Amino acid sequence: MNGTMIRRSLRLSFTLFLLVPLLASAGLVPRAPQIEATAYVLMDASTGHLIVEHNVDKRLPPASLTKIMTDYIAAREIHRGNLDPRETTTVSVRAWRMGGSRMFIQEGNQVSVEDLIKGVIISSGNDASVALAEHIAGSEEAFADLMNQHARRLGMENSSFANSTGWPDPDQYTSARDMAILSRALIREHPENYSLYREKSFTYNDITQRNRNLLLWRDESVDGIKTGHTRESGYSLVSSAERDGMRLISVVMGANSEQARARESQSLLNYGFRFFETYKAYDAGESLTPLRVWMGTDNEVNLGASEDLVVTIPKDSHEKLSAEMSLDSRVRAPVRAGDELGMVTISLNGDTLLEKPLVALSDVERGGIFRRLIDSIVLFFRGLFS
Repeated sequence: MNGTMIRRSLRLSFTLFLLVPLLASAGLVPRAPQIEATAYVLMDASTGHLIVEHNVDKRLPPASLTKIMTDYIAAREIHRGNLDPRETTTVSVRAWRMGGSRMFIQEGNQVSVEDLIKGVIISSGNDASVALAEHIAGSEEAFADLMNQHARRLGMENSSFANSTGWPDPDQYTSARDMAILSRALIREHPENYSLYREKSFTYNDITQRNRNLLLWRDESVDGIKTGHTRESGYSLVSSAERDGMRLISVVMGANSEQARARESQSLLNYGFRFFETYKAYDAGESLTPLRVWMGTDNEVNLGASEDLVVTIPKDSHEKLSAEMSLDSRVRAPVRAGDELGMVTISLNGDTLLEKPLVALSDVERGGIFRRLIDSIVLFFRGLFS
């Protein structure tokens, strides 16, 4: 891009002597807590920023964390109109015979999609997962192929699925980062489905089972998401909470007990909420800078971002943020709203936090012949002397 650079401070214009004591204590963050688990990550759900990470790309057996993907696909199919929560399916022998955690559906019975989804999310039923997979894709093997396609689409680079349940299989693995990516997609894309993850119990066929996520009872801000356990994987927990408009997702994999996975997840969440914040630097559609337009009916067009520019930063450090805008210096009309004509980079203390395109916020039509002639002459001489 043949462009120019504009630097803009995001600092607020307070009197200097008032800023000094604030900046002296702003943004101080202690070292992250030491977590007793094989791998873990803490992500800001709004930005995708990783606040804490350890072995985030290590491939590990997912156990019942797999069911997040099973449910994600069901929620997506409902959203697209391909699946109705009220429709029913006939329970197969294969689903009925599944071991491990169960919803206790019976072979040959008719079960609604809605109940199967609750059985997957709340009861962590292997039988419900297989029945749902068979209903959506025709077979669990075909459903596993669909799971892998969605994993690639979401950028889950260290995940492979062989079944819908998390039943041990050498071709079934995931990572802490990938589970955070998947959970973020579920929360953002299907909030109506995600609301089921806060349910503490589910009753089916006169059998009531409790949600295994202990944080639902310990922390009112926690509203999901899923536990997992096998002998091979150890104890795992993906959890999410929202406080004061900030949502965090924690993933703990390979803890040594049910209590440990809850305790370590709580430590990560508390750390993130206490020392970090989600900060909106600019609104979508907000004019950030004008740009010279040549040969148009207007001489300028305002540029902004097509989405909110949000960053994850240590608390009270937003006054240290800065923005740099790289602009195309030879834009010629016509310009259409949405055209990408530059880039904005938001940094904190020299570290880049976010890079996004700057787009035209309005149209600029092509100017008349006299305007085009004058601007052509100006550009010609600029080219000679630049």
